[in-house]
Amino acid sequence: MKKFLRWLQYVYVIYALLWFVVLMLLVLPFTVIALCLGKIKGGNFMYKVCNIWARSWYGLVGIRHGEIYEAPHNREGKYIFVANHSSYMDIPPVVRAIHQPVRVLGKYEMTRYPIFGIIYRMAAVVVDRSSLEKRARSVRALKSALQKHISIFIFPEGTFNETQEPLKDFYDGAFRIAIETQTPIKPLLFIDSVKRLHWRSIFSLTPGPCRVVFMQEIPVEGLTQKNLPELKKQVHSAMENGLKKYAATVQTYSSMQ
Repeated sequence: MKKFLRWLQYVYVIYALLWFVVLMLLVLPFTVIALCLGKIKGGNFMYKVCNIWARSWYGLVGIRHGEIYEAPHNREGKYIFVANHSSYMDIPPVVRAIHQPVRVLGKYEMTRYPIFGIIYRMAAVVVDRSSLEKRARSVRALKSALQKHISIFIFPEGTFNETQEPLKDFYDGAFRIAIETQTPIKPLLFIDSVKRLHWRSIFSLTPGPCRVVFMQEIPVEGLTQKNLPELKKQVHSAMENGLKKYAATVQTYSSMQ
C-alpha cells in the first residue's frame, strides 16, 4: 500500500507540474502586452493575469484557496503586506489573496528559471543582494510603488523558515520602509502552504486547502526609526501567536473561493 501511495504521489506531482508549465506558457504572451502598457499599468495587468493563472492551476490540481479575515480589510488602502515564508507554495496565495495593486519583493535567483523567470521579473520588484547599490535600487523601487498608491509585499524572514519555530527572526527592511513612508503594516499568515508543499521536496505536493489569514493592520503613524525594534517585535509576536493558534485548532474555512 505504501508503495502504491508513493507512486500515486509521484503521478500527481508530475500532473501538477505539467499543468504549471502549460499555464505558464499560456501566460507568457501577455508579458508582451504588459511591456507595451508601461511599468505601472503593465505590472498591474500582469498581476491580474497571474491571478487567473493561479485560479486555473488551483482548480486543476485540487487546491482550494480560502481567506480568513480577523479584522476588516480595506481593499482600497495602501499597505506593506508581510507574511511567513516556508514553502514555494507561498507564491500562488499572494496573487490569489491580495485584491489590490501590489508589488512583491522577490529574489533575483527566481528570474533564472525558464519561462517563469520572465513573468516573475514583470510582476515583482527583484532584489539582487550581491551589492549594496543593487539592494538600494530595490528599496527605491518599493518606495516608488507606495508613492503611486501601490501596496508592497515582503517576506520579512528573507528566506524559507527551515526551523522548528513558527517564525525566524525578521530583517529590518519592511519596517524601515513602513516608518519612512508612514505606511501601515498588514500581516498575513499562510497557514497551509508548507502542508501543501514542504520545502524539503517538490514531491511532497498535495491537494487540499491553502488558506490566507488577514490579521489586524498595525499602524506606524508618528513612529521614527528609534521605534523600529519595537515595531518589528510587535509584528513578529502577533504573527507568531497567530501561527500557533491556527496550528493548534481546527478552523472552518472562511470565504472559500
